[in-house]
Amino acid sequence: MGFFERYLSVWVGGSILAGIGLGVLFPAAFELIAVMEYAKVNLVVAVFIWLMIYPMMVNVDFASIKDVGKKPKGLCLTLVVNWLIKPFTMAGLGILFFEYLFAGLVDPQTAKEYIAGMILLGVAPCTAMVFIWSQLVKGDANYTLVQVSINDIIMVFAFAPIAALLLGMTNIIVPWQTLLLSVVLYVVTPLFAGYLTRRKLDKSSDHHEIAAFTEKVKPYSIMGLLATVVLLFGFQAETILAKPMVIVLIAIPLLIQSYGIFAVAYGWAYLWKVPFNVAAPAALIGTSNFFELAVAVAISLFGLHSGAALATVVGVLVEVPVMLSLVALALATKPWFARFS
Repeated sequence: MGFFERYLSVWVGGSILAGIGLGVLFPAAFELIAVMEYAKVNLVVAVFIWLMIYPMMVNVDFASIKDVGKKPKGLCLTLVVNWLIKPFTMAGLGILFFEYLFAGLVDPQTAKEYIAGMILLGVAPCTAMVFIWSQLVKGDANYTLVQVSINDIIMVFAFAPIAALLLGMTNIIVPWQTLLLSVVLYVVTPLFAGYLTRRKLDKSSDHHEIAAFTEKVKPYSIMGLLATVVLLFGFQAETILAKPMVIVLIAIPLLIQSYGIFAVAYGWAYLWKVPFNVAAPAALIGTSNFFELAVAVAISLFGLHSGAALATVVGVLVEVPVMLSLVALALATKPWFARFS
């Protein structure tokens, strides 16, 4: 893990403080950026999110799909957790906390937006950071690539319908045109661009050029993430200063979701006798989120100043320390899987 990835939560925390400070000092500048949009897609934020997502998509290897039949248990576990469990538990926790447990602390309309942001996080399985988590637990790198590639292909077709279903269940009107446009902008297009880049770099089937390229553009990805966080918290500065406890309220169900999903996936892998180098990455893939996509879609659907956008950004703040703690837990329990190797 590089220097920036290791301390990503620190940089995100600093960006949050910077965004709030700049939002208070220069509100007119943020208002100007907020109106720079087309079809409800903010152009400035779209550029930053593209900087985040594109380098990740270069890592997706469509050729790895031919290995889908190898070690089917790990792939089955990941797909069931990502698409049949995780979105629905996230929606359930959002409703439980913001419509019942926290009902007196948040107004109903804002509560709906927080729930929507949480749903978008739950429906977006992680794409890039999982390579880091897999490396940290010494997982099977090739198999992790297969899992991520299959997930991304499913995401192209499943993200919008599942998000619309769950948002509809929470009585939120879903603008299908905006949702589909977001999927095209933030999944299909960067995935296609990543595919073309990978083909150009990998003509001789030597992955060193791809590795060198992704290492070179990685700082831009992190810069895009941090710039997006600064903008989002700048837009939300007044709300956050007026209600600082809102970050804690959003973080609580997100933490429960993360540790709960990991327990389900990791426990299932153990009972199913999946080897550790597949079980640990599978559980970590199921736990982590493609928060870049969730942020982009939340902005497109609900706006830069929305509670949904804020909820997805809190997901960024929570994700890195949680995932590092789960990596430590997986390594500590690695001996449990020794007899499955």
